[in-house]
Amino acid sequence: MRPIAFAAPGRFWRGNLHTHSNRSDGALPPAEVCARYAAEGYDFISLTDHFVGAFGYPITPTEGFRTNRFTTIPGAELHSGAMANGELWHILAVGLPADFAPSNSPSFSPVPDQESGAEIAARARAAGAFVAVAHPHWSGLTEADARSIEAAHAVEVYNHGCAVECDRGDGLHTLDLLLTEGRRLGLVATDDAHFHAPDHFGGWTMVKAEENTPEALLAALKAGAYYASTGPEITDLSLEGDEMEVACSPASVIVVQGQGSGTATRHGASMTRVRIPLGRVAASPWARVTVIDAAGRRAWTNPVWRD
Repeated sequence: MRPIAFAAPGRFWRGNLHTHSNRSDGALPPAEVCARYAAEGYDFISLTDHFVGAFGYPITPTEGFRTNRFTTIPGAELHSGAMANGELWHILAVGLPADFAPSNSPSFSPVPDQESGAEIAARARAAGAFVAVAHPHWSGLTEADARSIEAAHAVEVYNHGCAVECDRGDGLHTLDLLLTEGRRLGLVATDDAHFHAPDHFGGWTMVKAEENTPEALLAALKAGAYYASTGPEITDLSLEGDEMEVACSPASVIVVQGQGSGTATRHGASMTRVRIPLGRVAASPWARVTVIDAAGRRAWTNPVWRD
């Protein structure tokens, strides 16, 4: 069994799915944000400015910044309703149409009579967006909060801006709890770049598609044809019986994680292809892989379901 990210035709394209400009609270104009990512070698970004009234509910147009080697996917970071801690929801919507109707979200504080987070996420998915639960650790999400976003395609498991600014960039615990409940979710790594701090070029999503176009990339995201990284590359993955085979850039540690505390780990030097007996993970309905290089940088596959 080879997951779609590795079995599908095409190649991997490197992109950042969570980015801000001065159309909301970012430091740089959209053209400069796109130019910097293109110069860094990225294949695409989604400019996801904050969709609140204070900024005019922007879905920032970026079509004019596309080139024959760099593209953009329209999007926004949606805000509506209160989480259990009383703070406003943050929900990533990539591939949002330009005519997506504003919510009643005048600023970054919840107000009465606005959509819940679950409702605006469902509306975004129905409009054609790829929806992700943003920065669970930074937001202080409870398990019930995360469970309520039934429209989510993915959880943001690494947010570079949150990691740099306040050491709250992780979302893996939230993801694993939802997987254990049977939710078939993917995982993404992003920058959440604002360019007020060194919050850029630190986390990205590698999307497998035949073309570097907004339409092909968005379809691949919805299909789960991607993995997330802060450095390592994962070139192949297969599940055969009770063994996982992983091909990757040179790694020091490769871990297979499953439900509960089940893991299977291989340590070594510059490992590039490894077969790992699943052991206790073989009883888990799902398994995902983490690749760690000598510098401590990580890459994560989407969960592989055994049925």
